[in-house]
Amino acid sequence: MRDPTGFLQKEYKELVEKALDWRLKEVQGPSEPVSMVDGREVLILCANNYLGLATHPKLKKAAINAVEKYGVGSGAVRAISGTMDLHMELERRLAKFKDAEASLTYPTGFMANSGLIPQLVGKEDIIVSDELNHGSIIDGVRLSRAERAVYRHNDTAHLAEVLDEAEKHSPNYRRILVITDGVFSMDGDMAPLDEVARIGAEHGAMIYVDDAHGEGVLGKGGRGIVSHFGLTHKEVHVEMGTFSKAYGTIGGHISGSDALSKFAWNKSRTWLLSSSHPPAVAAATIAAIDVLETEPQHVKNLWMNTNYFKKAVQDLGFNTGNSQTPIIPIIVGESHKAKALADRLYEEGVFVVPIVFPMVARDLARIRVQMHAKLTTEQLDSVIGKMETIGKDLDVI
Repeated sequence: MRDPTGFLQKEYKELVEKALDWRLKEVQGPSEPVSMVDGREVLILCANNYLGLATHPKLKKAAINAVEKYGVGSGAVRAISGTMDLHMELERRLAKFKDAEASLTYPTGFMANSGLIPQLVGKEDIIVSDELNHGSIIDGVRLSRAERAVYRHNDTAHLAEVLDEAEKHSPNYRRILVITDGVFSMDGDMAPLDEVARIGAEHGAMIYVDDAHGEGVLGKGGRGIVSHFGLTHKEVHVEMGTFSKAYGTIGGHISGSDALSKFAWNKSRTWLLSSSHPPAVAAATIAAIDVLETEPQHVKNLWMNTNYFKKAVQDLGFNTGNSQTPIIPIIVGESHKAKALADRLYEEGVFVVPIVFPMVARDLARIRVQMHAKLTTEQLDSVIGKMETIGKDLDVI
């Protein structure tokens, strides 16, 4: 009898042979710059915990207190009995922080994109998307049944051309939605959101930005890319973000108009049909907003480390692409070489991850280094020295 699952092992083996497989390492301690990974102490340079808030005392205390008062689970989806006062407080605090009329939280950022995009547009509409947008956006676009057009990465002139064509379409599209990442997670560059918003307004388009990696990093006090460019939610209609990176917890949100929030909680199935955040997560996320508002040193330290490290590796001859943020790709080109660089660094006590196809183009494999606010200059200098030695050995520099 034919094995209907035989393809699983075959395709996995092919991934291994091409050095395209993900190899999991086990972190046996907190998400800190130095932690235990697979039984050895290493410096972690591949975490999204940019500000170190995942272990901040205020967040830990808030989570513990919430467990004592509310228990460990919410008991239901938000639309039934899973909306606690903590969830409402978080959304009020977040909206104020983001200078929005309202915010709505989702279990994850992926669920915000995959759940909301298909409700904003449908088969009578068109989505215009940056070619390097995140997979969660791509999935949301596919689910929408809307027509789709892709513009070249961060090429606003091409965006304008695509929107010109969309406006000429017959019959007229009911809605036009322009979607872009704020910070592109593989390259660390930023969308020119001010120009995207301006061009979109000229064509009557809705503007949607996924600012997962800009939250807590860009803008005034870490308020994100909309703040960074001095824009408002009248210009950027949907600001999506996550708590799982600089905020140190987990979850996603959308911020914008009150109408957007109410529309989303009535229409978005990933929100309607998913249990709400555990009380500890909601409480810790509120505490993260408190920290961002009162302890500006974390964002400052993150950028000091980013600028220091990036300049040093560029001076050594490493290719960091167009990085503008604490995401710093070290582009080496070939998958096996990226894996060799990551393996050698791990042997030297530095944990980074190779990023290969299909996450990036076949000839743009890299390790992705992510900065952390709590890294010391001595730790960075140690990594830079090891990268120089290994980079020369592998003929990368």
